[in-house]
Amino acid sequence: MQFKDYYAVLGVEPSAGDAEIKTAYRRLARKYHPDVSKEPGAEDQFKAVNEAYEALRDPQKRAAYDQLRARGYRPGEEFRPPPDFGRGGAGSQEFDYEEIFGGAGGGSGGFSDFFEGLFGRRARAEHGAPRGPQPSRDSRAKLAVPLQAVHDGGSVRVNVNNKQLDVKVPKGVKPGQVIRLGGQGSQGGNLLLEVEYAPHPQFDVDGRNIIHVLALTPWQAALGATVSVPTLGGEVELKIPQDSDTGRKLRLRGRGLPGTPPGDQIVELEVTAPRAETDEQRKAYSKLAKAFGHA
Repeated sequence: MQFKDYYAVLGVEPSAGDAEIKTAYRRLARKYHPDVSKEPGAEDQFKAVNEAYEALRDPQKRAAYDQLRARGYRPGEEFRPPPDFGRGGAGSQEFDYEEIFGGAGGGSGGFSDFFEGLFGRRARAEHGAPRGPQPSRDSRAKLAVPLQAVHDGGSVRVNVNNKQLDVKVPKGVKPGQVIRLGGQGSQGGNLLLEVEYAPHPQFDVDGRNIIHVLALTPWQAALGATVSVPTLGGEVELKIPQDSDTGRKLRLRGRGLPGTPPGDQIVELEVTAPRAETDEQRKAYSKLAKAFGHA
């Protein structure tokens, strides 16, 4: 497998904070989302962005990855996890990699061999087959559930113990809830999957509410408009009031995650000026500046 530079994939420095990493992920995920992007290789780019964010958004995985980068590995180099990786010891931390990332990134598919080699199984201090019978025990893992599956219910496909499992996800499942798979753990024990929400390129979550940032042109914000807004239940039409500013929040009742009562979708407005790419567009901006007394 080849070493990957996840910071370069997201276009951030290794010193970037969590907020900067999240902002970079959202921008690139929107740019390369297969449903909307016409960029060459958009689907592969989208998968790469999701994988990088999955590695860097979690403090434990990011710390493990940073340990590797500190050893001088470079992007594209042939790579195998060092024998002592994840074992702990002087000046290091022991990491538990027995996590499952089924469906992360809104159904973007599996992660690369590099990611799976680091995080798809527990890093072992010893190698080779165990000797003698091993007692069964329950295993715990994380299950990243796409928001669409949380909204609709259904199943999430995961890879565990070199086989694929379809995990039934209850509609409206909450983070921290545990799904039990009998007999699928270590040596025939149970597999206990703790639910977390997979990141989504268009939505954030606040309790049962869904947060969506909606980009508007200056004239839409100033004059008012009716625009199409994505929700987990499909596109809806939203009326934008006149004289709206960046930061204004509009509520779509009942369009959040299921519950009693269901959550809402909060649409936060973000006014952005399109780039002037032609002489006609630059003249239009000049006229606008004169009209507002800035010429």
